[in-house]
Amino acid sequence: MRRRYSWFLYEMGHWLSFTGLTWGFNYRFEGREFMPQTGPALLIANHQSFLDPLIVGCAARRHLCFLARKTLFRNRFFAALIDRLNAVPVDQEGVAKDGLKTILEELKAGQTVLVFPEGERTRKGNIQPLKPGILLLINRMSAPIVPIGIAGAFDALPRTRKWPKLSPFFLPTTGADIAVSIGRPISPERYRDMARELVLRDLYEELQCVKARAERLRRTLVCPDAPTNKR
Repeated sequence: MRRRYSWFLYEMGHWLSFTGLTWGFNYRFEGREFMPQTGPALLIANHQSFLDPLIVGCAARRHLCFLARKTLFRNRFFAALIDRLNAVPVDQEGVAKDGLKTILEELKAGQTVLVFPEGERTRKGNIQPLKPGILLLINRMSAPIVPIGIAGAFDALPRTRKWPKLSPFFLPTTGADIAVSIGRPISPERYRDMARELVLRDLYEELQCVKARAERLRRTLVCPDAPTNKR
């Protein structure tokens, strides 16, 4: 009964989030065909905003397992809610030693886990250097790695804002349109004999690539003073 209730709650949250993102931020996505439909998978994404888990979850469509700080579980009612939404508590954000065991256990159970290897939300909109903890995880798992690029979430809700900046699809863009691109899965075997610096560089470049694709999905912010080709 509990599993059925959790499934229903997750589905309801998915459609509410999808509707809100579409209406409020002209949400667009691509690459869902690259998402493994069964078995464990590790999703890695760039981290722009508190909205990122919702943004990725709506594009992936599979029920994802999210990492959440233990402090979010202090309120028992909120803890019960996010527990039903597949959130698992860790001591801090990112792939650190405290969360490594939890992630491996979820992958072993066949779950799809979302992590942000930057360890924290970006401060300037760019992808920050990846934390080395992602290497410990990759070396201990056999699940495919799915790179995911997020664009626009930093413009909509950066860490310096308390409330999001909207860009409804039925109005001219404000520059806060959100898009996500799912890349082709990568086998962890690709990194088995690769030096640490090369692994981090390769994963960074994969995230840069899918982020660039996500940027191309967004509406273009046109300056009213820009010259046109009309004669």
